[in-house]
Amino acid sequence: MTRTPISPVRLALVVGATLAGAQAAEGAAASSVEAGKLEDVVVTAQRREESAQNVGIALSVLTPSTLAEGGVDKVNGLANVTPSLEVEPAFGSGQPQFRLRGVGFIDYTSNNTSAVGVTVGDVALPFPVQTQGQLFDVARVEVLRGPQGTLYGRNTTAGAVNFIVNRPGHTAEGGLSLNYGSYGEFTAEGFISGPLAEGVLGRLSVATEQGGAWQWNRLSGQKLGDKNKLAARGQLEWDPTDAIKLRLTVHASTDKSDAYGAQLISPFTTPGGSTIPADTNPHATGWSLNPAFAQFVGLSPNSKPGLDDSNHGADLNATFDLGSVTLTSITAYDKLARKEFGDWDATQFSESDIYFNDEIKVFSEEARIASKGHGPVDWVAGVYYSNEKLFENFYGDFTDIYGASALTTYHQEGKSLGLFGQLEGQISDRLRGTLGLRHEHETRDLIGLNTLFGGFPLNGPPANRSLSNDDYSGKAELDFQLDKGVLLYGSVSRGVKSGGFTAHNTTSTNPTILDPFLPERLTAYELGVKADVAATVRLNAAVFYYDYRDQQILSKYQDSVTGSYIGRFINAPKSRIEGAEAELTWLPGNGLEISQYLGYKSGKFTALVLNSSLVDFNGKDLDFPKLSYGGQFAYGWSWGGYKLRAETNYSFHDKYDQLFLLENVDAGGIVGPPQFQIDSYWLANASVALLPAAGKSWQVSVWGHNITNERYYVTKNFFLPQNNIGAAGKPATVGVRLDWSF
Repeated sequence: MTRTPISPVRLALVVGATLAGAQAAEGAAASSVEAGKLEDVVVTAQRREESAQNVGIALSVLTPSTLAEGGVDKVNGLANVTPSLEVEPAFGSGQPQFRLRGVGFIDYTSNNTSAVGVTVGDVALPFPVQTQGQLFDVARVEVLRGPQGTLYGRNTTAGAVNFIVNRPGHTAEGGLSLNYGSYGEFTAEGFISGPLAEGVLGRLSVATEQGGAWQWNRLSGQKLGDKNKLAARGQLEWDPTDAIKLRLTVHASTDKSDAYGAQLISPFTTPGGSTIPADTNPHATGWSLNPAFAQFVGLSPNSKPGLDDSNHGADLNATFDLGSVTLTSITAYDKLARKEFGDWDATQFSESDIYFNDEIKVFSEEARIASKGHGPVDWVAGVYYSNEKLFENFYGDFTDIYGASALTTYHQEGKSLGLFGQLEGQISDRLRGTLGLRHEHETRDLIGLNTLFGGFPLNGPPANRSLSNDDYSGKAELDFQLDKGVLLYGSVSRGVKSGGFTAHNTTSTNPTILDPFLPERLTAYELGVKADVAATVRLNAAVFYYDYRDQQILSKYQDSVTGSYIGRFINAPKSRIEGAEAELTWLPGNGLEISQYLGYKSGKFTALVLNSSLVDFNGKDLDFPKLSYGGQFAYGWSWGGYKLRAETNYSFHDKYDQLFLLENVDAGGIVGPPQFQIDSYWLANASVALLPAAGKSWQVSVWGHNITNERYYVTKNFFLPQNNIGAAGKPATVGVRLDWSF
C-alpha cells in the first residue's frame, strides 16, 4: 500500500478534526449532542413508525449528514459507513455487486437480481444496475441485515437497503446545497415544498453532478472521470377525505458521465509482443475505440469510456383508513435505458472493449392491510406482484486477440407473486413474540439468447430457457424487555433469492451453460441486544449463524472457440456463515459525540462443490472480507454569534482473496494469486463547519475525503486470462460546501 505526502490543507483538516472528533448526524442526532443525551431514532423498518431501539432487527440508520460527511454520493459508498456491507463495481462499471454479512451475488450482466434488496420510497428496484442513480433529498437510509420478506414486497437472503425520501410538508420551505471540490467537481441539490391548494401538498427536488475527472490516459494524457448527471423528483400529496391519502411521485434522471478507467495490476503483453508495465500511478488508465467497433455499436470513434443512461418512472401510494385497519396500495413503474462503454483491458488495444445497450421495464403492485396503532396484537398482511422485462445487447471487441467482435443478445421476462404476513403479540409485560410467513411463486424466461462472433452464430439457433419455482420463507422472533432501555431479541428467519440464467457469451459446444441456476435459501439464527446503557451511551450488538443452501456462486468454463474463460453460475449445495456486529454511540458531554461500529464474519463451503477442473471446494473459505470497522468523532462549540463543528470519520476494509470463478488451482489445492487479492485499506474523511448560533438557515463546511490519500482497489478482475485489471479507489479530494434553507 502506497501513500503520497499529505498536503497542508489535508493536514489542517486532520489536525482540526482529531482535536474535535467525527460526525454528528443532523436533526435528531444534532439536538442530542446539544441536549447532552441520546434521542430515539424513528424508523419504518417494520412498516410503521417506531423507535429503532424497539425493533428486534440488526439495522443501521444513516442520516443525510452521515452520507455527506462520508462522501457517499451513490449506493456504492454505503460500504464506507455501514458494518458488514460491501458494494463492488463489476470491472469498475455501473453494475454494482452487493454483499451483506457475506451474502451476495457477483455478476457483470444485468439480468439477475441481488441478494440485497434495495427500495427507494417503498418501491423495490429488483436489478442492481437500477440503483446507480444520485442520492438526493433523502431523509435517511435504513440498512437491515438478515433475510427480509414477511413485511416487504420482494424476498431477500442478505437484507435490505431502504432509502426514505423527504415528503412534502404543510409549511412552505426550500433549500439549496452547493458543493465544489478537487478536479473541478461541482454538485448542486435543491428542493421546494409546501401547500399548493386546500388539501394538496407538493415537493420538487433536483440535483446535478458535474466534473471531477481524476484519471487520465497513460499515453495521450486525456482526462477521464467527469460526471454529467441530472435528476429530478416531484411529489404531490392529496387528501380528498379524512380517510384517504394519495401520494404521486414521478422521477427522471440522465447520466452522461465518463466511466472509471481500469488499471493494469500486472504487465500486459501486447499482440505485437511488447510489454506495457503495470500501472503504479493511481491516476493512470488506458483505452481506445476501434472505428469499426464504434460503428458497430453506434458510438463516435472519439468516445471515451462512459455512460448514456436515462431513467424515469412513477408510483402512486394510496392509503385508506378503514376504521380498525389501514389499507395501503403502492403501484409503480420504472424504465431504465442503459448505454455503457467500458475498456476492460485498460489499454489502447482491442482485447476486451465492452458495450452494453440495455432496457429494463418493471411494473409492480404491493397491497397490504394492517392493524392500526401499536397494541397487544399487531399484524400486517399483503400481496406483491411484479412484472419485469429486460432486453440486453452485450458487445465485445476482441479484434486484436481473436480477430473479431462479439454480440450477445437476449430478452428476459420475469413475474413474481408473493403473499406475506406478520403477526406480533404481547406474551407478557416484558415478552413479545413475532411470527411471519411468505409464499412466493416466480417464473423467469430467457428468450432468444444468441451470440454472434464475427457475424456468425456460436450457439446455433437462438436459445430459450425457463425457470419456475414456489418457495416458502418466514420468521419467528422473541423480544424480551430486560429493562426500560434494554431489549434482548432472538430470531430464526428464512429468506429466498430468485434463480436465474447465465447470460454471458456462449458457444454451442456447451449448451448446459444456459440451464438456469436454482434459487438459494438461507436460514438465519440471530441473537441481539439493544441497550441504552445510560442517557448518553447506546450499545447495539448481534451474533448470527447462517445455514446456506444452494448458494449461487460463479464458476467458469473454457470457451472452445476463443479459448477464453466464460463465467457460469452454479449452486453450491451447502455452506455456512457466522459473525457478529456491534455499534456504539457515546455522548461524553460538552458537545462531543463518539460513535463506532465493528463487524466480523467468516464462512465455508460444507459440502462437495466441484469446479470445471473437478476440484472439490468443500471446507474452503467463502470469498469476502472478514472484518469491517468504522468510527466517527464530532465536537461542536460556540464562537461569538456562531457555532463551529469539526468532525472526522474513518473506515477499515479488510483484505480478502478473490478466488475468481473458483479456478485458481495448483497441485496443492486452492491458491489466491497476489494480483487478485484486495489488500486492506483505511479511508478517512474530515470537515469543519460554521453555522449561526440561532437557527440553522445556512452552513458553510470545508471538507476532505480520503484525507490520507490512501491508494486502494475497490475490485480486481480479469476478462481475459492474460489481462489482469483493477478499479482504483478515488484519491484525496478537498472542497467547500454551502447549505442554505428557508
